[in-house]
Amino acid sequence: MKTVIQRVSSASVTIDSKVVAEIQKGLLVLVGIEDADTQEDIDWLCQKISNLRIFGDENEVMNLSVKDINGDVIVVSQFTLHALTKKGNRPSYLKASKPEIAIPMYEKFVFQIEKELGKKVQTGLFGADMKVSLLNDGPVTIVMDSKNRE
Repeated sequence: MKTVIQRVSSASVTIDSKVVAEIQKGLLVLVGIEDADTQEDIDWLCQKISNLRIFGDENEVMNLSVKDINGDVIVVSQFTLHALTKKGNRPSYLKASKPEIAIPMYEKFVFQIEKELGKKVQTGLFGADMKVSLLNDGPVTIVMDSKNRE
């Protein structure tokens, strides 16, 4: 499972001209799922993401997590995180899970991050054509891969 975590001042997801998710200070988390992913991957990532100390403290040192600041989170499924680009110019998405595997894993990921944070998170809509807007704060962007534990 691959994620891109972006610290944001604000973020939103729009589908068919309707805003379906919107937050202020917090995290926008893009999630890419592959067939080999398990609950262990979800647990590890959700624990790391919710406790990632990437928000400034009173001295503007990155010592606080999204939990510490009571920030909000939007989780968006993004199969393109598993793009293979070694050959040619057209990315291959063979490693990305098909919906019958990815949707339940995505739902488990959302459930687990809500459990870690102790609050509801907002989401995009799996498989929809989404317009994701964000104001990256910093900018701070972290890429995590549960298979490499980094």
